[in-house]
Amino acid sequence: MVTVAPHDTWVYALRLPHDPRAARVARMTVRSVLDSHGRGEVLDAVQLLTSELVTNAYLHSGGPVSLRLTALADGRLRVGVWDGHPRIPAPFGEPPRDRVPVVPADAEGGRGLCLVQAYADRWGGWSLDEGPLARGTGKLLWFEVGGKGSP
Repeated sequence: MVTVAPHDTWVYALRLPHDPRAARVARMTVRSVLDSHGRGEVLDAVQLLTSELVTNAYLHSGGPVSLRLTALADGRLRVGVWDGHPRIPAPFGEPPRDRVPVVPADAEGGRGLCLVQAYADRWGGWSLDEGPLARGTGKLLWFEVGGKGSP
């Protein structure tokens, strides 16, 4: 039996080293993929949020990062970022997902996860260190934009 995927679905994956330039490479990759698939309507949000997640992974995991872009059949775009650190930050953890701490006005960072809440339609995270298949392999954070009924 042959399974055929709809023409508007696709997946791209990229492995990024622990390098301060990883977020830039991720943004360039996202731009190239979305431009080639005519998805300019979500480009700015996806680049911004991907950059934030890859930067956080670089700053907090100490290891490589994997990026996965998936176009779903209903027009949504899902972006997943894997890293080796097990902690799932708010807003990606269990509900309520509004636990992102308020950032002082003079802080130099800490606003990235607030951006996920503002620009993504859906988001979540999975610890890969828990459960019966746990291998101490970190976490996967994901967000979705676009699709039917999205702003």
